[in-house]
Amino acid sequence: MFKKILIANRGEIALRVIRTCKEMGIATVAVYSTADRDSLHVRFADEAVCIGPPASKDSYLKISNIIAAAEITNADAIHPGYGFLSENATFSKVCKENGIKFIGASPEMIEAMGDKSSAKQTMKNAGVPCIPGSDGILGSIEEAHKVAKEIKYPIMLKATAGGGGKGMRVVQKAEDLDDAWEAVRREAGAAFGNDGIYMEKFVEEPRHIEIQIAGDQYGKACHLSERDCSIQRRHQKLVEETPSPFMTDELRERMGQAAIKAAEAVRYEGVGTVEFLVDKNRDFYFMEMNTRIQVEHTITEEVINYDLVKEQIKLAAGDPISGRNYYPKMHSIQCRINAEDPFKNFAPCPGKITAYHSPGGHGVRLDTHAYAGYVIPPNYDSMIAKLITVAQTREEAITKMQRALDEYIIEGIKTTIPFHQKLMKDPQFRAGNFTTKFMESFEM
Repeated sequence: MFKKILIANRGEIALRVIRTCKEMGIATVAVYSTADRDSLHVRFADEAVCIGPPASKDSYLKISNIIAAAEITNADAIHPGYGFLSENATFSKVCKENGIKFIGASPEMIEAMGDKSSAKQTMKNAGVPCIPGSDGILGSIEEAHKVAKEIKYPIMLKATAGGGGKGMRVVQKAEDLDDAWEAVRREAGAAFGNDGIYMEKFVEEPRHIEIQIAGDQYGKACHLSERDCSIQRRHQKLVEETPSPFMTDELRERMGQAAIKAAEAVRYEGVGTVEFLVDKNRDFYFMEMNTRIQVEHTITEEVINYDLVKEQIKLAAGDPISGRNYYPKMHSIQCRINAEDPFKNFAPCPGKITAYHSPGGHGVRLDTHAYAGYVIPPNYDSMIAKLITVAQTREEAITKMQRALDEYIIEGIKTTIPFHQKLMKDPQFRAGNFTTKFMESFEM
């Protein structure tokens, strides 16, 4: 087992990893930018190293500074959390070259699954259902027209290096394809330095359902059931729950087995997710694999009563998985609390928290780095907390969430708490009738 782990991240996920390390008797190193000197992960780690100014490119994305911090503190492993460098093949490779264990996927695996076009081909070869579309990157607009005619409109153009909702366009008819093609190429080139495009059939009335997986160094994988992440805004998740209200036992079994196939096909090591789109007929299609811990791992932990960060660390240290698949018997919901104003189109709202009170009680969990007096910097993601409830039934979990949201007080800034309060009362949400398009008609 590792003696000291450096956490190459910030905020609530850095604090989350520190907690597990302490429980495992592993020393911790926090890294921080000058904007984060007063953050809780800096206070609660055993050691802390400043790695640069506020801009991410000069601190949390600066590989040389993070490796230097690991070397001067004698850390023998690095946990990247999520976001930043967590799915960066170069970072994984540099860790390996410097004799530091990267608690995540290998460089080869990140490269294979990070490029959506090659990932899709890998999944096809493994027998995992994939959305009909182009065989890899499209070579020309003429080829795009040909493929679109074969798979029939509506279609979606996607940047092969895309993410976070960028580099994507839905095209309803042939006359709109040329303009969409140019728009996606421009956006992808500017955002990712790669203007490669592939095409997929556009899935109607889709649910975004992901399967949590774990794989060891010996080629074995298991699944820990699903999470429904369909409540999204601009492809950014807002609320997640497990189990999905749309799921059946038969569909869960099929999707779980498909996820295991996907993981074992690439000899996946660590914890991660296989993401699927599920249409109104409950046909499911591979979307992507995330080779890291996810923001919403918390709700899976609540229904299986097990620490997934601990599992990550154990798998990275060479422990085998138990091989047992899990099927949920309780229900858990997570609301992402962002420093955004939901009444002003979710505009970011950094600033100082003047008053703070956290909710509590049975079945309520709060993962956060926020506190009274904390100044939320404008340089990073706006998520400041994850509020999680767990109960015997979905109805009870929603009721518990309503109560917890009412107790949660954050003053001095605007947050998405009022949005979640309204969502929990929405009849369609409460009935489980929603798709990834839900937010297009939701009004504050």
